[in-house]
Amino acid sequence: MNAWTVPGYTESGELGSGGSGRVVLAVHDATGTPVAVKYLTERLRRDTAFVGAFRAEARLLSGLDTPHVARLYEYVECPDGAAIVMELVDGIPLRTLLAREGATGAAPALAVLKGSLLGLAAAHRAGVVHRDYKPENVLVALDGSSKLVDFGIAAGRGSTPGVAGTPSYMAPEQWSGGPASPAADVYAATATFFECVTGRRPYSGENFAELALQHTSAPVPVEGVPGELRPLVMRGLAKTPEERPETAEAFVAELEAVACAAAGPDWEERGRGELAALAALLPLLLPSAVAAPVSVSARASTSVGRGHRLGGLRPDPGGLLAASLALVVGLLLVIAARPAGGSPGGPVAEAVATTSARPPAPDAAGGPASAAPSPAPFSPVPSPSPSPVSPLPSGFPTAFPSLTALPPAPPSQSQAPPAATGSPSGPSSPPTGPPATPPPGTSGPPTTPTTPKSPEPPTGSVTSVSIESLRLSGTETASATVRVVTDGTGPVRIALEWATAAAKGGPGTPDGAPGSIERSGATRYTLAVEHVFRNSGACYWRLTAAGSPGTGNGGSRQEIPTTRCRIG
Repeated sequence: MNAWTVPGYTESGELGSGGSGRVVLAVHDATGTPVAVKYLTERLRRDTAFVGAFRAEARLLSGLDTPHVARLYEYVECPDGAAIVMELVDGIPLRTLLAREGATGAAPALAVLKGSLLGLAAAHRAGVVHRDYKPENVLVALDGSSKLVDFGIAAGRGSTPGVAGTPSYMAPEQWSGGPASPAADVYAATATFFECVTGRRPYSGENFAELALQHTSAPVPVEGVPGELRPLVMRGLAKTPEERPETAEAFVAELEAVACAAAGPDWEERGRGELAALAALLPLLLPSAVAAPVSVSARASTSVGRGHRLGGLRPDPGGLLAASLALVVGLLLVIAARPAGGSPGGPVAEAVATTSARPPAPDAAGGPASAAPSPAPFSPVPSPSPSPVSPLPSGFPTAFPSLTALPPAPPSQSQAPPAATGSPSGPSSPPTGPPATPPPGTSGPPTTPTTPKSPEPPTGSVTSVSIESLRLSGTETASATVRVVTDGTGPVRIALEWATAAAKGGPGTPDGAPGSIERSGATRYTLAVEHVFRNSGACYWRLTAAGSPGTGNGGSRQEIPTTRCRIG
């Protein structure tokens, strides 16, 4: 683990780690604002192309300021390390709600679509196309509002960055590497809306080729969509960008008219209320459920970014490139209670982590949503009705580099121990007479009270690790669900290693640095992990998982053929 930490923050626990680094929950010391801090690995910091892409993305996104998109705070870089500081949003991924509850119904689906379109519209006005909108990247807060996150593969409007995205939500032009346009984001948002309404993705296929053919050639599906909502689906999933609304903002106007006719004038209030009720069922999935803060200290020179900068950090006088960075690299944890009727064996935790800068993606086949939750930290819950951008918390500068000094923090209120009274300053003399007679009614001399011992910390050993699913989630990505069982609630570590192979069962070549995830407080854990392969041309991709301390099956390994692998 990298010993360097971003100064000015108090960490509250590690959320996960992998090939791209680790993510921790933290509090900004000067303002008390909770944040998520992502530390990049040394390997990625040496990858000039990777770092360059992050900086380019920062330039695209530093101007975004809307309650519908998670805010970017700062990118900190120095010779000892690099880190991303991002808004912590307290909410539940839409993917998790769909996996647990199925279709949301018309009003909640419309409310999610409107919030997402408003977030996308802000990005489009700034010249940014998201290119990877999906349920994993939409967060539902406890008041039913939604917020868009993870601009990991965002691109400038009109640019031609190549084929990228999550297959089940990619517009036809994305499959051919066409120019990035807001119409592609409209398509992905409509595909997610379709999934909210029907409980399934609009298209499915056995492989990427079939899925591409469905998105580019198959008729727009409307089965299962209420008649009043079909015009929205037909418009948003049209095959060419010219047939879709030109911008997300234009689509919002169409949505408002259709929603009133389909769900009544109070559709948005009811939709948000139903979403809030769903989110309230999963309180332990919220980032705010993670452990209380623990103090850390660090020494580093930093270069801070533009955007919503947190007060109290000072730029390095000889600073490196300053840039705000998007919610890009996620290694994000959510801790969940086992639903009623679940298997016995103690509390259960669920986690999600990625091992690269790519966001988690669903399976390419477009089947039912995975039950594994998706990433994300989040911010104070927005007001019930989204209004113009809410003011920043007290103590935040409104712009950089025009900083104003914050008042010094009040001195610590910790109290010194009370002075002893009635005690001589020198050593006491030994007694010279016979022992004192015990008071009447007692059987012996009075006993000296003893301080009870502190309880021993909980222990735990891994008894079982199993990779329950491993699947292709993109042309360069694979995702997996790992189940872990322990014999106690103490801390355990799950080591993950990704590899490639030329033949099934053959010798493997590690792909990236091994990663690990630490968990405690439960006896069963579900980990959803994803990896971006550097050697994406290999025939087989492989994942090995092992737990420590371990007394059980020793670990688990699975491999899958890639789209470049010919079998037989």
